[in-house]
Amino acid sequence: MNIDLTTLHSHVVDKIDVSNIYTIPEDYFGTTGVKKLADIKVNGYVYLSPSEDDPEEQVDSINCKIEGNMIIEDSISLELVEYPFSINYDDIIEENCKKSENTLDIFSFLWENIVLEVPLQFTKVKDFTKFRGDGWKLVSEDELTKSNNPFSELLDKIKEE
Repeated sequence: MNIDLTTLHSHVVDKIDVSNIYTIPEDYFGTTGVKKLADIKVNGYVYLSPSEDDPEEQVDSINCKIEGNMIIEDSISLELVEYPFSINYDDIIEENCKKSENTLDIFSFLWENIVLEVPLQFTKVKDFTKFRGDGWKLVSEDELTKSNNPFSELLDKIKEE
């Protein structure tokens, strides 16, 4: 979805409201780990700000809050889980603006920022006892550091001294 920036560039308005609920098309998901993305709530506006290189020149900038819930796979159980996110964004958006057309591709902009919020690993598993097999079991980080640490006796001796 393209947002028309003509009135902003011609200085008819100081800012353009982009507050809305957007639905990101599934073909954006690719190999990011996002299985489903509920409607994304955006509150904010596009405005002109002075360029860092040339203060006389103005560049397209955005100030917004992006909120939503993505469905991703649990890193341990591989079940689909809901992962809420909230992004506060205030920056220059030149790469998503088509200067010749005076438009902003809002989906590209939203997706670039949402994909940065996708966790590499995320789990809601609290009980690791059901994840076991023949000669193996899944242990938590706490169990690993407490019971399987070959240096635990040495650490105890050092603490006594």
